[in-house]
Amino acid sequence: MSWKIAVVVPKYGLVGGGERFASEITERLARDEQLEIHVFANRWVAGSDRITFHKVPKIRFPRFLGPLAFAWYVKWKIGRMNFDLVHSHHWILHADIFSAHGVPHAGWVREVRKRIPSLYDRAVIFIERQIMKGCDSTYFLPVSSLAMAAFKQEYKDLPGHWQVMHPGVEVSRFSQPDRTACRNDIRKRHAIGDTDILLLFVGMNFEVKGLDTIIAALAKARNSQPGVNIRLLVVGRGDEGKYRKLAESLGVGDAIRFAGTQTEGLERYYRAADAFIMLSRFDTFGMVVLEAMAAGLPVIVSPNVGAKDLVQEGSNGFVLPTPDDIDTAANCIVRLTEESARQAMGMAAAQTAAQHDWERLAEKMRKIYDFQFSTRAVS
Repeated sequence: MSWKIAVVVPKYGLVGGGERFASEITERLARDEQLEIHVFANRWVAGSDRITFHKVPKIRFPRFLGPLAFAWYVKWKIGRMNFDLVHSHHWILHADIFSAHGVPHAGWVREVRKRIPSLYDRAVIFIERQIMKGCDSTYFLPVSSLAMAAFKQEYKDLPGHWQVMHPGVEVSRFSQPDRTACRNDIRKRHAIGDTDILLLFVGMNFEVKGLDTIIAALAKARNSQPGVNIRLLVVGRGDEGKYRKLAESLGVGDAIRFAGTQTEGLERYYRAADAFIMLSRFDTFGMVVLEAMAAGLPVIVSPNVGAKDLVQEGSNGFVLPTPDDIDTAANCIVRLTEESARQAMGMAAAQTAAQHDWERLAEKMRKIYDFQFSTRAVS
């Protein structure tokens, strides 16, 4: 018996945590000959030839009509095609499985952006509330306990079934590059010594990701360990000038290197480092944390990073009490200057990441599909 599946995501196989989650899982599920998979998207990068793609028109103006038009078009199109199961990675009017890659939009606008909702925001909130109304059969899959808690806070009653499902990682990509070769290449490229203790930061929004706190913690750690050359390598895009000035004012201007955005070969940067640090003000998950762990790096994260679910304090990394706790962050950095502790924690981090390979995650998702199929067969 075969099952006809609709997968909904605006951008399939393109840049973004939710987009990548959708494509990595869907590509693997498409290998199953019992599943006939159709993807509904505005844009896509085709992978498996076993997936059929359907173009969803995109309305750009007025902006607030975009989410409404997407949801209504998908409902109309899917309603004509007799699917056995609808799995959405984006807010639509109904889905049998919904992977929540973010938090409730109203809470995001109110607590993170600290703004009054725009017409666009109100449109997204309206659609979100539709899927949260009386969907007792829907399987909701938030990507972290942080996201789960946000939904519980925003909605008095949560419909359907709820289960945290963390994103996966391509373990082989981040664990296999030769560490010595990567250290020689990347460190030489950025004038970093082979014996320097190298912290790695990867992020596209320096302010939200807490780079200011990281730089302050680096300065404090270096002052407490004058005999150890602790360095920071920043990968990503942001206001470099602002953070260079901050580093210079704290006396660590020469200890920081900015590598810019690295679209290819990012795994070599992980393998060249000694530890990873990201102190986000808010991050629903933070896939770079899992990538760093797969590369065998101990991690330091804030309590507002969803990937904290994977961090075992003092075993494979550290979770700060608050995102701006400079003293604790500095102490964690100092602890990771000890080679034996760093190596043991790096090994533990790699073991944790191995449990979150995309293949294992696809197997978990298939079991949820089977649960939904069996529920539907009974009803």
